[in-house]
Amino acid sequence: MALTLRFAAASDVGTVRSNNQDSAYAGRYLAVVADGMGGHVGGDVASASTVLDLVHLDQETTEDVETVLPDEIQTANSILNELVSANPKLSGMGTTVTALLLTDDTFQYAHIGDSRAYRLKDGRFTQMSRDHTFVQRLVEEGRLSPTEAESHPHKNVLLRVLGDSDASPELDIHQFPVSAGERWVLCSDGLNAVVSDPVIEQIVRNTKDLQETADDLVKTTLDGGSPDNVTVVVVEVVDTEDQPTQTSPLMYEELDAEESSPDTGMLQRIAGSDDVEASAAIIRHEMKNRPHVLVGSALLATQTGHIPMVTTRSAQRRAAALLMHKTPKQEAEVLEQRAEEHYAPKRRWVVPAFLTLMGLILAAVLWIGYLWTQTQYYVGNYDGRVAIFNGVSQDLGPLKLSSLDSVTEVPLDALPAYTQQRLKSSLPARDLAHAQAMVSELLNTAQQNCPEPADENDSNESGQNEASASPSPSDVPSYCLEAADE
Repeated sequence: MALTLRFAAASDVGTVRSNNQDSAYAGRYLAVVADGMGGHVGGDVASASTVLDLVHLDQETTEDVETVLPDEIQTANSILNELVSANPKLSGMGTTVTALLLTDDTFQYAHIGDSRAYRLKDGRFTQMSRDHTFVQRLVEEGRLSPTEAESHPHKNVLLRVLGDSDASPELDIHQFPVSAGERWVLCSDGLNAVVSDPVIEQIVRNTKDLQETADDLVKTTLDGGSPDNVTVVVVEVVDTEDQPTQTSPLMYEELDAEESSPDTGMLQRIAGSDDVEASAAIIRHEMKNRPHVLVGSALLATQTGHIPMVTTRSAQRRAAALLMHKTPKQEAEVLEQRAEEHYAPKRRWVVPAFLTLMGLILAAVLWIGYLWTQTQYYVGNYDGRVAIFNGVSQDLGPLKLSSLDSVTEVPLDALPAYTQQRLKSSLPARDLAHAQAMVSELLNTAQQNCPEPADENDSNESGQNEASASPSPSDVPSYCLEAADE
């Protein structure tokens, strides 16, 4: 039994946003959704770049099946860092990623952020992904109910994404055995923010056609207001012996002669230059005869080159890969060139120059790393009180990598023991606003155990006895008085 995927996808900018920062791809072996963030000029670049750097995995055979998907996502994250280095205006951009790669009878799954994956299998509809959000962490710690989480003011604060702030982001990685007939839905949070899980389940169960399923989910979101972009990918596992091959629902215009058969000169030009037009052509060439659907910003980048940095960077990788497949004559020329280089007399200055260059690179990396630490924040313990620190909690020998930003009046001993332990080891925050939001949650927790202050105007005897048992306003901690004022 040979398994493959039937697929469909749909995406819409929504009723409020001016551009679509979502991207998605679905093919016979790969499905991926990415929800970009970072403003008008950042989110679309992040999601499109990430999706276009994964589409080459859509093939029947893959080496290192258990690691190739997370490895390629880490590579996509490195490319985002390169894009920011080339264009500082993109600083702070990021994207979620939820991806499935079919290898034999197993789904390789990788996820980061708050896009979601749902599975309908053996009659059960289940959310397979875990939201990497601040509110979800509160729910898992028992400090917030799922109902309260729906209306929490910080429900969209992400704790993990791909982007230029983390060199090695932590992914959720799993392997799921698959069988013919099961369905999966991958979506950006624009869907589940408007449409409840029971409604999503009803549409997935009762709509047979995959494209109609994706379109209905997007339409239901738009009917509900859709303040965000919404993107949906629906895939169904099928046995290729029982199903006809699905043709691509997305067909590009006929390519010209150069695009149809790129020669070595064209590939070399793309691999070593910023030729946007040729770069878009090589990506289209790679996907031209592959059944697939591409939506959102990734489609815009591929078809029009309106996001040239994405098409250029992605195409350079593909052109370099195609150049690796040399003819026998080309391979002989390469071997001859390597032999000449091997027996060439070595110049004495090569080794010292190399060591000097490595030293300079190491110093630059250390300096850049130190500057990066100064853009970070965390919440921790300062003299028994909750405080916000600028930097990271580790020290590099005598070099302090953090400094005190602000101290609150909330004592650690007013918080649960588990929270105290976490604060002593520090709670990382994405930025200052995120750290302040975390402090607000800690303040709310501490205020729940505040004593009621005594009424100093109560002059009767029983009132005096009660006042003697209750603290006077002057004895109540200041953070408790804030709660009383509210």
